[in-house]
Amino acid sequence: MIEIEVEDAAWTAALPDVDAVVLRAATAALGAVEGDVVLLLTDDAGVQDLNARFRDKDRPTNVLSFPAAESAFPHLGDVVLGYAYCAAEAETQGKTLSDHLSHLVVHGVLHLLGRDHEDEAEAEEMEAEEREILAALGVADPYAIEHEADA
Repeated sequence: MIEIEVEDAAWTAALPDVDAVVLRAATAALGAVEGDVVLLLTDDAGVQDLNARFRDKDRPTNVLSFPAAESAFPHLGDVVLGYAYCAAEAETQGKTLSDHLSHLVVHGVLHLLGRDHEDEAEAEEMEAEEREILAALGVADPYAIEHEADA
């Protein structure tokens, strides 16, 4: 089961089909994995609070993932996204909010499944998996712009 909680109305104001976008991306990221995921669409203050409490980083960010303990199965964990931060990133990167949100949901769900990007090899693996999932959804490579900017 995928549960979507919209705490900040800015999400639905900017993206009326936000639930469908999130459900589609989360389902694609889960693939054949069975389990429950909660996705919370909130504001930057909510994300900042969680980031400060659980990561000792007192600032907003785009997406936070909180994997559940194995003993909590079938609950796999929670993903939290803040509207203003995500919307600003999408605009800066020249992406639609829908495509950027799809990417961040896929990224967050993959963290719940144990993927990470702590070192270069892990990052490359995770990015490749994200690209594959997003391509199947019709979303352009989210890293192409970033990598072109790095060149």
